[in-house]
Amino acid sequence: MSAGNRIPVDGGAPLQHNPFVRLTGPVNAPAAGKLGAPAAPPSGRKAQALRNRGRVEIRRETAGRGGKTVTVVSGFVGIGLPEKEQLAKAMQRACGSGGTVKDGHIEIQGDRREVVARILTEAGFRPVFAGG
Repeated sequence: MSAGNRIPVDGGAPLQHNPFVRLTGPVNAPAAGKLGAPAAPPSGRKAQALRNRGRVEIRRETAGRGGKTVTVVSGFVGIGLPEKEQLAKAMQRACGSGGTVKDGHIEIQGDRREVVARILTEAGFRPVFAGG
């Protein structure tokens, strides 16, 4: 190769337009909150609605599952499938196990009622242990 065909590797000329010049603040800002909660604490009537999003039942089931224990969360009122899937993902990460959303219920593998109750409390629900 001749010297004229080589690509320079010395860095070249400085950038003419830097798109990051006007940015201020931390580069990796933390997320606004967990599970869709607002970053700032809400006030007034809206705070009451977020604090108590309803009663949900947490129960342990083994019937029809080949003797395997599954934690089932049911009784959600007023939330859609995407939010249930988001809650299920958070529960799976915290428990270190698998799970799914089936027929409007969240199923987590294993007896993980205490961990699931903590996550639901943080999300504004009122968990109740049902069954044995």
